[in-house]
Amino acid sequence: MDLASESVLFSDNDKRNGVADHHGRNGNASGAEGSGPGSPNSGEGSSKTADGTELMKKPIGLLDDKLKKRVRKLSRSNSKDGVLGVAGTPNFVSPHRKWKNSRRSRNGYGRGLPKKGGAGRKGVWGKPGSEVYDELDEDPNDPNFDIDAYNSTHNVELKEIVPQMTEAEVVKKLEPIILEYFEHGDTHEVADALDDLLQPGMKPLVTKTIVAVAFEHKQSQRELTSVLISDLYGRIVTREDICAGFDLLLANLSDIMLDTPDAPHLLGNFIARAVADDCIPPKYAYQSDREDLDQHGQSALVRATTLLSMHDGWGQLDNVWGVGGALRPVQTITQQMSYLLQEYLLSRDLSEAQRSIKELEVPHFHHELIYEAIIMTLEAFNESTEVAICELFLTLDSTCIVTPEQMEQGFRRVYEDMTDIVLDIPLAYSILDRFIQRCQRAGSFLSEALIKDIPTRGRKRFVSEGDGGLIKQINFRRDL
Repeated sequence: MDLASESVLFSDNDKRNGVADHHGRNGNASGAEGSGPGSPNSGEGSSKTADGTELMKKPIGLLDDKLKKRVRKLSRSNSKDGVLGVAGTPNFVSPHRKWKNSRRSRNGYGRGLPKKGGAGRKGVWGKPGSEVYDELDEDPNDPNFDIDAYNSTHNVELKEIVPQMTEAEVVKKLEPIILEYFEHGDTHEVADALDDLLQPGMKPLVTKTIVAVAFEHKQSQRELTSVLISDLYGRIVTREDICAGFDLLLANLSDIMLDTPDAPHLLGNFIARAVADDCIPPKYAYQSDREDLDQHGQSALVRATTLLSMHDGWGQLDNVWGVGGALRPVQTITQQMSYLLQEYLLSRDLSEAQRSIKELEVPHFHHELIYEAIIMTLEAFNESTEVAICELFLTLDSTCIVTPEQMEQGFRRVYEDMTDIVLDIPLAYSILDRFIQRCQRAGSFLSEALIKDIPTRGRKRFVSEGDGGLIKQINFRRDL
C-alpha cells in the first residue's frame, strides 16, 4: 500500500476513535510500543512535554491539492478496459452519454423507431412506396370524415370493375385488325385478337365492321372477308351474332350507299355466301318482305335470294367474288387487258381505264399492259391512237398506278421483239420512233437511257462507200 493510501486510512481511524484514544490501547501515555523515534507511531503527529510526557498533536489535515488530483486521477475508470476499471470498480456510462447518439425521439413522443423508416436523410420523404402503406390519420373534425365508414371497417368489399367500351371504340379497334388481315390472310390471328377484345354484347359488331370495311376494297379482299366470317363462326361469333350483324347493315344501308353506291348488290352477295357456308339459315335471305327494311335493304335480300335460287346449286357461290389477283391464268389476264384498252380507245375515259386497271389487281404484271398498248399503237398506224395511248401512259405514271420499272420493262419488251413485229408491220420502226418522241414531249416518264436505246432498222446499201458515192454502171447485156 502506498503513502497516499496509508494517510487516508490513518485519518479515517483518527476520526472514528477520537482524540481521547491518542494515549494508546492500555491507557498509558508512555508505552514501550510505538513510543520510539523509529516506531511507526512516532512522527509529526506527537511531541514531548517538559516532564517527558508525550502528547498527541492535532491529526494530520486533509491532503493537499496535488495529492487530491493524483488520487482522483488514479481512481478514474476507463470504458475501453473492459467491465472493471483500473481500481477494480465496475464501469458505468452515464445516461446522458448513453442516449447521445441515439436516433430515437428525445421529446418523449414517438415509438422509438428511426425516422421515416430509416430513410430520413436530407431531401428524402422516406422509403419508396412507404406512402402507400402508411396509416392514414383521419381527423373527426374534417368535413369529409365519414363516421360510419370509420367505425365499420369489416364490411369493405373489393370488386373487379371492367370498363365497358362503346360501339365507336370497338369499331376503332376492329378496323386495324381487319386491314392487317387483308395483308396476311391468317384467320387464326384475327380470332386470337378478337378473344381479348370483344365483350359478349359487342359480337354483332364483328360482322358489321368486317363487311363495311370490305365494301371499300377490291374483290379479293371481299373474298377474304367471306372466308373470315366462315372461320369465325362457332369460335368467336354464333349464328345469331352474324344475323344481328347483317341486320345492322340492312338498317344502315341508305347511309352506306353514300360512299358505296352498289352496297345493296354487294351485301346480297355476302348474305348468299354466308348461307352457302352454313353460317346463317336460308330463311334469313328469303325475308325480303320485312316491314322494318327500306327499299335498299329489301333489294339486298332479293339479290341474295336470286343467287340462292340458281339452278346450278350453291357450289357456284364459292366464286361469287370471282377469281381475282394473280390466281388467274396469264392468258386470261392478257385478254382482259386487251379488252380494257379497246374500250378505252373507243370511250377515251381515263377514269374508267384507271378503275379497270386497279381491279385487275396485278401490279407485278403491268408491263404486259404497256406492251399490249404499244402493239395496238403500231398496228393502228393512226395519229389519234398515238395521242390517246400517250395520254394514258402519262396518267398512269402521274397517278403511280404503273411504276417506272414496269413502264420501262414494257417498252424494252417491244424493243426486243421488233425483229418479229416488223414482219407484220413494215413501218414499225418509224412509227415507234415517232411515238417515243411524242411521249418525250408530253412528259418525262421515259428515262434518257430508254430513249437512247431505240432500235433502228439496218441500213440497206445501194452505193459502195469506197466509190465516192457514185452509182456503178451495171450492164446486164452480155452481148455488149
